Amino acid sequence: MVVTIAHREDTVRTDSEQQADPGGDRLLLTTEEAADGLLVGRTTVYALIKEGQLRPVHIGRSCRISRAELERYVRRLDTPPPAPRTRPRIPVDQPALFTASSGRPPVGC
Repeated sequence: MVVTIAHREDTVRTDSEQQADPGGDRLLLTTEEAADGLLVGRTTVYALIKEGQLRPVHIGRSCRISRAELERYVRRLDTPPPAPRTRPRIPVDQPALFTASSGRPPVGC
């Protein structure tokens, strides 16, 4: 007896394809699918939600994360932090700060 197994390549996904595109074309992903897409654990996804870094969508009792939200989160990770703002230095005429008579600054400074 010979058993032949039909194999359709268009429906079979490799592990790397599943990691690259979890959830296929769906707009909303489960936390597990979002974790697979970010290559992190499910607990990390819940921690990101709790910290406010990922905004979930609640439908009834279900918690889902939109594909657009995952992309927003990753773009924010790629963005370099803003440069620290410094005050421009204003040159000060040091001798003008002191009066010639007492050598002390004028009253009210």
